[in-house]
Amino acid sequence: MSQQILLEKQICEAFIKFQRELVGRGPETAKAMICRDMVIVRSKGVLTKEEKHVSNTRKGRALVKQLRMELRESYLEQIEKMVADLTKCQVVSSHGDISIRTGEQIEVFILNTDLEKKLKTN
Repeated sequence: MSQQILLEKQICEAFIKFQRELVGRGPETAKAMICRDMVIVRSKGVLTKEEKHVSNTRKGRALVKQLRMELRESYLEQIEKMVADLTKCQVVSSHGDISIRTGEQIEVFILNTDLEKKLKTN
């Protein structure tokens, strides 16, 4: 197994564990991808039963999205540190969003180095 695939698997597992501890359940599926100087984590099935129920209205979707974005802000330093520790790179910035309609979440971490290239040369 290549270093990149192994690291992507470790990042994915760490995210699932973190989500389980934070929300009480993890995503149905998750995939981590390293692309140049970015780590992208795409999770599906992240909404709780309660969030799905509230999301049946426009106002409910807006509330759930607002709550999830506030939640992300509260744990931002933790997930950036987690990615930095796993990749051994500095996280320059990170961006995240969630689709309440599809229950899909995406996190993008911008690193201070081209990790994909670094892993291929090692």
